[in-house]
Amino acid sequence: MVAKTTTLLSLLMASSTSAFAPQVMQNNSPSQLSATKNNNNESSAQLAAATIAIASSLLLSPLSANADGQTKEFKLPPIDKADKSRCVLNSSKMGQANAARDKLYDLRECPLSGVQGSEFDLSGVIMTDTDVSKANFRDAQFSKGYLRDSNFDGADFTNAIVDRATFKGSSLKGTIFANAVLTATSFEGADVENADFTDAYIGDFDIRNLCKNPTLKGENPTTGADTRLSANCKLN
Repeated sequence: MVAKTTTLLSLLMASSTSAFAPQVMQNNSPSQLSATKNNNNESSAQLAAATIAIASSLLLSPLSANADGQTKEFKLPPIDKADKSRCVLNSSKMGQANAARDKLYDLRECPLSGVQGSEFDLSGVIMTDTDVSKANFRDAQFSKGYLRDSNFDGADFTNAIVDRATFKGSSLKGTIFANAVLTATSFEGADVENADFTDAYIGDFDIRNLCKNPTLKGENPTTGADTRLSANCKLN
């Protein structure tokens, strides 16, 4: 870190002083040259000091960043209930890394129980009071998904990518997350009784929070996996 900081400051200072270096005119008198040189030296010193201060603040005081799954509050727009085609699964064509879409992907209050969404890219989707119980989401992508206060009972997320998402307040009873990627995803306040997390990839911070969830118990009715053991949590 020290080496990187020194290098950056050296480059900034070098570029700053060279960009504003005084250009000596041959026809100026000695007194004019002396005054110009002193003024330019003072300006260069002030510029260098300002550059160092700015670079130091950027390097030593970086802005904090929270994963989407850990964000506490979201401000959502009103539901466009006039859109009759709103409650339909649409796979994103722009790639799941940034959850980019040409418009808000809003599935709030949609009745989608048993829906077939295998291999769909549903990144950036918004779900609140949504019923996707017994849905097939095998190999699907849910990056940056807002999946709160919804019904996912019996849904299958096998091999799915559910990173930087939040299931806060949702019901996930009997849900299967076998071999799923669940990095930076929050299960705060979610009911995960009888869920299966076998071979799921969960970060250290996230697994500690999941193991504290009092509903992490039972046995998955489909796979027979012990819920708590499947998440690699110690038995109470």
